[in-house]
Amino acid sequence: MTISLDQARTIVDAALAHGTAQGFNPLTVAVLDPGGAVVALARQDGSGFLRPDLATAKASGVLALGMTNRAIAARAADSPEFFTSVANLAGGKILSVPGGVFVRDAEGTLLGAVGVTGDLSLNDEAAAVAGIEAAGLVAVTGAEQ
Repeated sequence: MTISLDQARTIVDAALAHGTAQGFNPLTVAVLDPGGAVVALARQDGSGFLRPDLATAKASGVLALGMTNRAIAARAADSPEFFTSVANLAGGKILSVPGGVFVRDAEGTLLGAVGVTGDLSLNDEAAAVAGIEAAGLVAVTGAEQ
């Protein structure tokens, strides 16, 4: 099972709307399926040209390692050589900061991941969560633990 295009578009629109309502800097949102393919991506006016790569890296990192950004950050802090090696293997598409969020359905099935970038990492994550919840899905950040 994977995230649908309609769900991905809802996530993108709601995440961007959340950022605008909260006064965040311009955001970029990437929604990936469980295999890491981009389903939807949008960049607000004024969001830097590297932001699509960053948003995709936040989402692909959680999918590639099967752990939340918080767990990746802890692993990177405990073993910087591991993080550097994995980031190298992944072509830089793994980040250790909040903003990459797993997307699950109500039964817990992994549907994909969302990456948001443009503001402070916790604000990026909040926008991702708002988008996921607007689509009626479950966000997993690692903060729930």
